[in-house]
Amino acid sequence: MTVESFLDTNILVYAAAGGGPEEAKRNRALELIEKEDFGLSAQVLQEFYVTVVSRVAMPLPPVEALEWIEQFQAFPCVSIDSGLVKIAIATSVRHRISYWDGAIVAAAEELGAKTLYSEDLNHGQKYGAVRVCNPFR
Repeated sequence: MTVESFLDTNILVYAAAGGGPEEAKRNRALELIEKEDFGLSAQVLQEFYVTVVSRVAMPLPPVEALEWIEQFQAFPCVSIDSGLVKIAIATSVRHRISYWDGAIVAAAEELGAKTLYSEDLNHGQKYGAVRVCNPFR
């Protein structure tokens, strides 16, 4: 299973909980979800849930966050297993990024994604076969 792109947690968070001063980011995130051939990882879904129910200005009720996650089930999702953990560690060491970012890159590579949409990593940076694109620039 391959996809063209991989969406980092912040894209999903803006789609579900962005608004007010972040309305432009929300619209861009929704556009990516609607138009991109993308994949996700279990890590992204976990981070999404924790963020939208407890770390945003206007948290979502847990049931609403779960509804978003259920909609994301339509897209390919990389599971977290010991193999992915080892690859994420190697990726984080090789590129001098956090383990968590290494796990995102490793999941994107596992799905064959060429583009990783994220505002957390350096725009234009290539990590292995994956190039980061900050869609909010």
